[in-house]
Amino acid sequence: MRNVDTPTPLRPERANPSAFQQRLSRWNHRRLQPAVPHADWATDAQEDAEMILIEGAWVERLRAEAQPWLADLPEDPARFVDWFEALQGAGPGENDPLFPWLAEEADLGQMRWFLQQEVAGEAGFDDLVAMAQVKMPDRPKLELARNYWDEMGRGNMGGMHGPMLGKLADHLRLTPTIEGTVWPSLALGNVLVAFSTTRRYAYHALGALGVVELTAPWRAGHVAAGLKRLGVGPERKYYALHATLDVEHSRTWNDEVLTPLAQDHPETIRSLAEGAVIRMMAGAACFDAYRDHLWGPQMEARSA
Repeated sequence: MRNVDTPTPLRPERANPSAFQQRLSRWNHRRLQPAVPHADWATDAQEDAEMILIEGAWVERLRAEAQPWLADLPEDPARFVDWFEALQGAGPGENDPLFPWLAEEADLGQMRWFLQQEVAGEAGFDDLVAMAQVKMPDRPKLELARNYWDEMGRGNMGGMHGPMLGKLADHLRLTPTIEGTVWPSLALGNVLVAFSTTRRYAYHALGALGVVELTAPWRAGHVAAGLKRLGVGPERKYYALHATLDVEHSRTWNDEVLTPLAQDHPETIRSLAEGAVIRMMAGAACFDAYRDHLWGPQMEARSA
């Protein structure tokens, strides 16, 4: 008889979250990278089959951990959107003291470390939206297309959001690696990839991506202010842009994605809500890990 504590594909090891998230990150990098036919395709397919089970078990655990935040989740579509919008400022990780500190006190070395973690965990909002929109109803699909077009600079290479972040990373000589990244940052990217690439979590993806648009402006504004204080010039545009543009993105996402889905497909409400809360919980874990590294126990005690 199998020992119940033995790790299996459906019970991924919890004792070493860093190794677990690194494994997921390497798998996501391999499976999402464009390739050409090669002799090892069957080996890759075998890994995919195992990792899909492992990833699924992990997401199901995250769903269970999110339930306390959903105790007051309304079933009425209009009240659901109000509930969703109330996550701004009140959900997991909101108003974290790390961000005013980045704006006002962090030195360049500390800011570089923070940004290196963020860049390493970045899953690519444009690609996530593109994968999540497959087979969605028409009205949400159109808004996802508009959002994607903005992410792509409306057809202007210089306005693409992903390369903007890359320019900042190049300017600050950031060298992100999977091994050099705190595991909650890897987990943040991994959960978004899991949502957007797995159709049973497609509505979780829309909730998670929508809450990014809802909550990012406050954090992005503080990072942009810190970069300006430290003398970073045009390269800070990525954060300055998201401090303002995402306000409008959030409004239209709530109006054109969440509202029609909740009205026409009320069975998706819980998935949308779970995705939002799980994304916020993953962000909160990142902020805790960042403060642990950047502040240390003495400063953490003073801020408590």
